[in-house]
Amino acid sequence: MSKSVPADQPEAAPVPLRDAEEPAFPAAADRSQWRYRPRRAFWRSRLVRAVALVTVLAICALVILGLVREQTGTEGFLVGLGLAVLPVPLLMAAFRWLDRVEPGPWRNLLFAFAWGAFAAALVAILANTFAIRWIATATADPHSADNLGATVVAPVVEESAKAAAVLLLFLFRRRHFGGLVDGVVIAGFTATGFAFTENILYLGNAFGEDQEFGSSGIGMVTAGTFFVRVVMSPFAHPLFTVLTGIGFGLAALAPRGKRVRKVLLPLAGLLLAMGLHAAWNGSATFGGPWAFYAVYGALMVPAFGLLTWLAVWSRQRELRTISGELPAYAEAGWLSPAEPLALSSMRAREMARSFAARTYGPTAARTVGEYESFATTLAFLRDRARRGTAGPDFPAREQELLHHLWQRREVASPSLTYAARATGRVWSPPQYLDYGGYNPYRR
Repeated sequence: MSKSVPADQPEAAPVPLRDAEEPAFPAAADRSQWRYRPRRAFWRSRLVRAVALVTVLAICALVILGLVREQTGTEGFLVGLGLAVLPVPLLMAAFRWLDRVEPGPWRNLLFAFAWGAFAAALVAILANTFAIRWIATATADPHSADNLGATVVAPVVEESAKAAAVLLLFLFRRRHFGGLVDGVVIAGFTATGFAFTENILYLGNAFGEDQEFGSSGIGMVTAGTFFVRVVMSPFAHPLFTVLTGIGFGLAALAPRGKRVRKVLLPLAGLLLAMGLHAAWNGSATFGGPWAFYAVYGALMVPAFGLLTWLAVWSRQRELRTISGELPAYAEAGWLSPAEPLALSSMRAREMARSFAARTYGPTAARTVGEYESFATTLAFLRDRARRGTAGPDFPAREQELLHHLWQRREVASPSLTYAARATGRVWSPPQYLDYGGYNPYRR
């Protein structure tokens, strides 16, 4: 039995019926070939690739931090590090909040942050320095070279370097890159890492300038730099790179076979990121303080508000996808009728885990969390099948996810049903109206 859809939407493959107490899962892949697994401890991941990746990022970290320390001095580096780290937890928490419906693996987000902080920052500082020196030598005008480098070269180099992390995850972690929210979150973590390293450099140089002119402690230049970069515009780099992430997110939603769209959408997002970055840098370079504040108020704040609305709307759309796709599995017998209602509410999902922890213990709470994750992935997989982007292995992937759900149903189903009733998403009769076993509100 499958759920009916509007005539203007393509219908996905029929939902397999659960017509026995112990389903055979004939299409499920062998256990060694499973694509969906409970989250494992990070030390059990593929060691060789992890060591190689960590080694490359560690080398980039040592080089870029060494270059920054050389420019700022040891004292300036430590002051810049202490001040630059302040907005990082807030930005990471904000982007992680957007990703709560179907959380991506932490290893992907940590890779994105490390790439932005070390690899992208190293590429940017080397490429920007080389380009500015070349322009200064060719034009014999160092001042114009600095202005041109800040307005033209830096946006192109920096946004391209940050976009590389989004591209790598889009290509090699495609299973965890399913739409707009994933693109926004990955781009946000990458840009947060880049801004962290860049802020160390700017704040460290400002502190050194204060020391050179005799200011003790945190002087005027350091305070002004901190206010502009950390207080006023901590979201500047994330805002630029999120445009690239949106391009990749839209490409992930494009139907299979639309290769031109999958290429043009990320390029369009990257060009928009470069353009906004150039406008931001140009306002500070050529226009002075008033132009800077004008661009901040007329362009940056509205853009930030629009992208925030888009991110929140995308998260709500994910919840609507769950509530729209999972009832078909409830009708076929795989889920209880209340489960899709609970799974489409973040409050109910959290309440189900808490109920399982109180009733059955911490292991049961983890089981419910895994069940929620697999059910969410199943809903998005079916949504992609409806749009023609799921791939030819959709039946095997669907059966594998159903297999994981079936293994965890004894604990997860009662917990989710309880949460659906406790949050009011499923009507339940008032218990106190039972009189001798009779309750007029029971259906």
